[in-house]
Amino acid sequence: MDVPCPVDFVLGTATVKVRDCAQFAPNTIVKLRQQAGSDLEVRVGGVPLASGDVVIVDDNVALRLSRILSPGRETA
Repeated sequence: MDVPCPVDFVLGTATVKVRDCAQFAPNTIVKLRQQAGSDLEVRVGGVPLASGDVVIVDDNVALRLSRILSPGRETA
């Protein structure tokens, strides 16, 4: 249980062509699939585990988990 593993907090996803990625620059806007206000997805080792919303705790950004996923089930 003490083995470290990567945990990703995913704001959103998009599919972008390589030619468009090559033109990324400061102030580039990339439209994500998720709607504004959607929950963030928590992935542990690349596997979706939970979702939740952003909260502020003191002066830090945090995530309040609102849903724990069953093994093998991804968020909608």
